[in-house]
Amino acid sequence: MTVDSPTVGRESAPTAITVGGAAGRMGMRIIALLGEAPGLRLAAALEAPGHAALGRDAGEVAGVGRRGVPITADPKAALTRDRMLVEFSVPEASLEHLRLVADAGARAVIGTTGFSAAQREEIAALARRAAILVAPNMSVAVTLAFKVLAIMAKALGDDYDIEITEIHHRFKKDAPSGTAVRMAEVVAEALGRDLDQVGVYGRQGLPGERTGKEIGVMSLRSGDVVGEHTVSFGTLGERLELTHRAHSRDTFARGALRAVRWMVGRPPGLYSMHDVLGIA
Repeated sequence: MTVDSPTVGRESAPTAITVGGAAGRMGMRIIALLGEAPGLRLAAALEAPGHAALGRDAGEVAGVGRRGVPITADPKAALTRDRMLVEFSVPEASLEHLRLVADAGARAVIGTTGFSAAQREEIAALARRAAILVAPNMSVAVTLAFKVLAIMAKALGDDYDIEITEIHHRFKKDAPSGTAVRMAEVVAEALGRDLDQVGVYGRQGLPGERTGKEIGVMSLRSGDVVGEHTVSFGTLGERLELTHRAHSRDTFARGALRAVRWMVGRPPGLYSMHDVLGIA
């Protein structure tokens, strides 16, 4: 008689997920899609102290039925070594949570935008102790667009004016969007420009003729627009544009869950969606 090994035929345990900003627009979609994601399970849900959703079931808040996971304001209990943080919230909260992730030697996928330069430096330092993926946009298509923009900028060169416009819903707190900023950084790097010196964020009055090397970034806020970004390369006689339109937040949620699967087992380091797609 043959005796099977205890591990033979046994599926690996699902990856436990802690969702930060669980009652936010993105947090709710992450929780909803986790219910359809094989190999992943919701283990904990976090919100800010005093939030109206505290104590409620995370699935019910997300509109997908009871999940048996209450929303809490206790990140120390929720962020353990065997769980992966997924968060779209505000920089201060995400950074606080990443410190706990680093202390635990855990992993995190962060879609929060609006980090300052100093905060990004701290995240890079924390990534020496934990696997951390940070992306201004979790969309697979936008990640590819970053790559394409660098090619476009290098090929077109200084003869083309570069203007970036972004449109988001009226509730968005930061401007420009993290995606628009990254797009500006990509084209500036491709052209050897310092964005701090050439970035122009809105125009008014009589600013004079457009300078040859400035990169314009304009923000619009309207209704319930999920997200739209256009990068325009214009010269005398023609204009070439690259546009991405997000029709649903699920685009970003699915990208984040794809990143989660890729991050399983990764060693400490700072990762991006480019790494997930293999186009770093």
